[in-house]
Amino acid sequence: MDKKKLFLWALYDFANSIIYVNFLLYFAQWMVIDGGLSDFWYNAIFAIATLLLLFTAPILAAQTDRNGGRKYFLNLSTIGTFIAYGLAVWVAYMGTGYVIWVAIFFLIGQYFYQLSFVFYNPMLAEIADEKHRARASGIGQFANACGQVLGIGATLTLAGTRLGPLFPALIGFFALALPMMIFYKESRIPSTPLRFSELKNDASTYVKKFYQFFAFSVATPMLIAFFLFNDALLTLGNNYSIILERVFATPDITKSLLLMGVLVMSAIGGITFGWIADRLGSLVALKIILAGWLIVLPLLAFAPTFTLFAILSVPVGLLIGSVFAVSRAYLSTLLPKEDMGYGFSFYTLAERFATFVGPLTWGAIITLGGASQLSYRVAIMSMAVFVLAGLLVLLFFRQRTSSLLARFGA
Repeated sequence: MDKKKLFLWALYDFANSIIYVNFLLYFAQWMVIDGGLSDFWYNAIFAIATLLLLFTAPILAAQTDRNGGRKYFLNLSTIGTFIAYGLAVWVAYMGTGYVIWVAIFFLIGQYFYQLSFVFYNPMLAEIADEKHRARASGIGQFANACGQVLGIGATLTLAGTRLGPLFPALIGFFALALPMMIFYKESRIPSTPLRFSELKNDASTYVKKFYQFFAFSVATPMLIAFFLFNDALLTLGNNYSIILERVFATPDITKSLLLMGVLVMSAIGGITFGWIADRLGSLVALKIILAGWLIVLPLLAFAPTFTLFAILSVPVGLLIGSVFAVSRAYLSTLLPKEDMGYGFSFYTLAERFATFVGPLTWGAIITLGGASQLSYRVAIMSMAVFVLAGLLVLLFFRQRTSSLLARFGA
């Protein structure tokens, strides 16, 4: 492993997790509970950002696969995230009457935040060899969880208002992202990072390449499975603070402390399962983790009291940290070097923030059932269906892919 690159790469994950957790914990509540934005439209923000990413990220990723320049686009995405999130918070301070404008700026920030990982995740392949990649990914996930713990702890005294922690979190994010933006030296540095003529060609051949990639790549089952189970897990994460408010009427300080406990376990899960996956194999480890989720989600859905819900939530952190660390490492072993960025662009569509079907399903359940305790419990339970579907894809379609390769002598 390249220790210097790994440190800068992990520090960037540490940095972006600070804004992730503060916006997830406080800004979500400000928009839905204080600002009156419906659960459906709050979740639609993530779905729309994903659609925008779907039509742009693979095109940009294809260019970096050919020409290099991932850090160039990472820097642009980071700056875009900082500006858009900053505008969202600034407008929010003007009052709840501007919640629609806040949602628009938040949507733009979501897009740039997600886009940054299109270029960030493929860097794992030049940081560590295949035998140590799960461990390196686990270190990154450990840094991410630690950043979230620090992000909550450092702004806890400002949590008297739901907007108070956000500007400090933004400043901390950008300051800690700068070392990666300045000092990380990628192996391929193009003389012209952005080639508009190639972007036009990539756009015109987008549908053809999309079909060819998903029809023939051995990474396709993993990408489909990840889209399904990650859709569910991140939809749950994005709505976690709202669940605590609507179902258990939990005070904000208690929410913060509980989330810190979850994140500590997430840090342990990421680094521990990264080590385990290098020994058992990433696919075996991933199946074990998904089976764990299928046990935990129904228990969370039907937890009768806040105490039991909290007791169940903390060990769930182990599964949160491990699923991202192992998934990222496993995908990096399936993708060829020439398609590393392109393949990870689809991984990014489902990573970090919830994607498409999950949030719309969640929003529809709450809309039809009303903002009642039962509706939120049904919504949590519905996420287990997506996890099961993802596990079945890994179990069935991987076997099918293997048999086809064997049949044709591959």
